[in-house]
Amino acid sequence: MNDIQHLIRKYNVPGPRYTSYPTVPFWKNDSLQLTEWEATLQQNRASFLSSAMSLYIHLPFCEQLCTFCGCHKRITKNHQKEIPYIKSLKKEWILYKELFEFTPIIKELHLGGGTPTFFTPENLVELVKNIFNSTTVDPAKHELSFEAHPMFMKQAHSEQLFDFGFRRLSIGIQDYDTLVQKAIHRHQPFEKVKEIHRYALKLGYESISHDLVYGLPKQQLKGFETTIQKTIELLPHRIALYGYAHVPWIKGNGQRGFDEKDIPQDAEKRELYEMASEKLLQAGYISIGMDHFALPSDPMALAMRDKKLHRNFMGYTTQETPLLIGLGMSAISDSWFGFAQNEKSLEGYKNRLKEGKLPIQRGHILSEEDKGIRKYVLSLMCHFQMNWGETSSEKYKSDIRSRLKEMVSDELIRELPYGFQLTEKGIPFVRNACMAFDTYLHEAGQSEKPLFSKTI
Repeated sequence: MNDIQHLIRKYNVPGPRYTSYPTVPFWKNDSLQLTEWEATLQQNRASFLSSAMSLYIHLPFCEQLCTFCGCHKRITKNHQKEIPYIKSLKKEWILYKELFEFTPIIKELHLGGGTPTFFTPENLVELVKNIFNSTTVDPAKHELSFEAHPMFMKQAHSEQLFDFGFRRLSIGIQDYDTLVQKAIHRHQPFEKVKEIHRYALKLGYESISHDLVYGLPKQQLKGFETTIQKTIELLPHRIALYGYAHVPWIKGNGQRGFDEKDIPQDAEKRELYEMASEKLLQAGYISIGMDHFALPSDPMALAMRDKKLHRNFMGYTTQETPLLIGLGMSAISDSWFGFAQNEKSLEGYKNRLKEGKLPIQRGHILSEEDKGIRKYVLSLMCHFQMNWGETSSEKYKSDIRSRLKEMVSDELIRELPYGFQLTEKGIPFVRNACMAFDTYLHEAGQSEKPLFSKTI
């Protein structure tokens, strides 16, 4: 067994992806009171008044179930559901505006899912137009983006959203191999993706991203290499190269449509990533964070260079705002002082809105310690290093040194006078490094019920 295989065996353990800290399973409020969430918005009101905000809109409908997906969605072919859902989103936005008591400025808006392009382009434009009628867009720097399923996207989606001001498009691909596509119930030929990609470029989209996943069932090195070569042929501005998160214990996520033995494990899974990474770097891409790549001229590459990269519930982003509002079923909001997640079921979400209340189901109010550790985790995830803050106690620093002792010994991370920095060898293990700082994770200890996918 070579060194990298030994390290993968050693560190490939269940661990969070750290789109937040604390991570969702350790949130303290299973039934967060609206007054608590509203108080965090008032607490940070001065920042909101002087800064722009981010807006995420969750569009949960899909015509078919992709069996690799762990997102909250509703499978239906009934497009009559579009208008009632959009009405609910509008109502939720009105409730937030009443709570703000000021006109928000939107710096970033993202349509995610589910399948946003399940909705007609007319309905999507009408929704966003309604939101923008009562707000403004940051004139200096703003970003409007949407996700698309290649088989459920028309040219009209590209055209009408572009005309409104969208300049970023994220195409969900996963893998072009037909055996893998059959296993995950996600059929989409390369020619269809090429048609969408080139048409978007012709219209003037400035940043097109392709989402790929390694570690999927039936996935093999040769087949995935072909997927990477086809991706490079189209040369998207950004590539998200996600590791498949196998979490079939989460109720209703559909990850049971294949045999466990069909899923690449440990070193075999990592080999898929290393091959893809090597080919993307050779093609001129820059490695971003733990699972993204971008062309050198793309804003994400520039943000990484300038140490301005940010991470939130939407993943890596170039836009750091003090407020992220999530609209829609299961969407998550972040006021920096607290997190709030909406009702996960469509019925629960709509019922709360009918009562004239924000559809908050659960959340977490951050302590001072939480906010300090959150900065460390964000810095590690975005820039692979962290600097100690003034509020960290000597005991906490000592605990971190103890927890990172093995990673230091394995030359995955090095201690500096002011903090810690991952080595190049250690970057694939960034989630493990963050786990050392995670007080909640260590207080919880071993759990009989799995909470996270594996880190490698």
